[in-house]
Amino acid sequence: MTIFTQKAPILVTCPKDIPPYLEEELHGLGFDRTHALDAGVETYGTLKDCMHLNLWVRTGHRVFHELKRFRAFDADELYREVLGLPWEDYIAKDGYFRVDAAIRDTTVTDSRFAGLRVKDAVADRFMEQFGERPDSGPDTSGVCLFLHWNRNQATLYLDTTGDPLPRRGYRKRPHKAPMQETLAAACILSSGWPELAKKGGHFIAPMCGAGTLAIEAALMALNGAPGLLRDNFSFMHLPGFDADAWDDMLGAAEDAENPEITGRIIATDHDPEAVEAARDNARLAGVGDFIEFAVCDYSETEIPEGPGIVMLNPEYGERLGEMDKLESVYKGIGDFFKKECGGKTGFIFTGNSRLAKRVGLRTKSRKIFWNAKIECRLLEYELYAGSKKAISAPES
Repeated sequence: MTIFTQKAPILVTCPKDIPPYLEEELHGLGFDRTHALDAGVETYGTLKDCMHLNLWVRTGHRVFHELKRFRAFDADELYREVLGLPWEDYIAKDGYFRVDAAIRDTTVTDSRFAGLRVKDAVADRFMEQFGERPDSGPDTSGVCLFLHWNRNQATLYLDTTGDPLPRRGYRKRPHKAPMQETLAAACILSSGWPELAKKGGHFIAPMCGAGTLAIEAALMALNGAPGLLRDNFSFMHLPGFDADAWDDMLGAAEDAENPEITGRIIATDHDPEAVEAARDNARLAGVGDFIEFAVCDYSETEIPEGPGIVMLNPEYGERLGEMDKLESVYKGIGDFFKKECGGKTGFIFTGNSRLAKRVGLRTKSRKIFWNAKIECRLLEYELYAGSKKAISAPES
């Protein structure tokens, strides 16, 4: 038995309010034993399962494989518990490792010091056993460890991901304040797009910016694994990593892709530089041929016949002068929805409730998402074809 076949608890982290979508993803990937937390989902499996999760999860940030849970009342007890682990099974003598830590209500007040004590214990174990030790530092180019320490309860994990999963590898041109890939994926999953895509529905992204919404929508419609573009995960640096098994996973993911999208995916922006960036990013993501780009105002975006989703991520300004200018934009989006998007489902992602009221339409649902430290809403509007009183009812 190798470390890659040993079963242990797995924690997949994600931003607050995204666990329901992440848990649904895990179920779809065959992980039925799950438990949702405030900022993650727990499941169970092997390091090989972690490889699969790193390849396929869209809404998660990192995949942690548990090494040990223990009680630690102070830094010295933390050190002793970590020292006793067989680190030679997880890190090569001439390898490299990194330690991150998150602490709360402990006798240690600095997470960096907690991480340093873990690092010291790993290094001392090697010196005791072999008279030499691996290098360590801040890079994610080797084995990554993560300590979670709350009061006197500590859990030490292998971080099998390294650089977080939202860094898919396609967003080389971010343009202005781009939406993070994980957040975009969660918004799209919550809209019901995966099922609509199977039925030939359309996805329209006016105000596309760097193209993240359209690209993530295309990846879902094609069943494209989001981790295919990555050439480095920290599990690759663990002793016993089977490169052939990983190649088999990549090959299976490529074989699972749909050859085409039956509906249309349209992305527009009034800024030519944004559209150019979005085109480049879509090409790098391998979905450039499946997205129709155009330079135009959002109100001039082509809306094809048939069922579809129209999702906008307008600015939501933090200064008073900005909000005053944006009020007309949000009112215009409401007019655009009423006049041009009948029969579709409209969505606006915003962090400004005052501006949202200017849309002038009653929401069907309002889902909370966090964009960094800003509490945002994904507002859903059912846009009826023809006239209906509810469409013009004010936002409550």
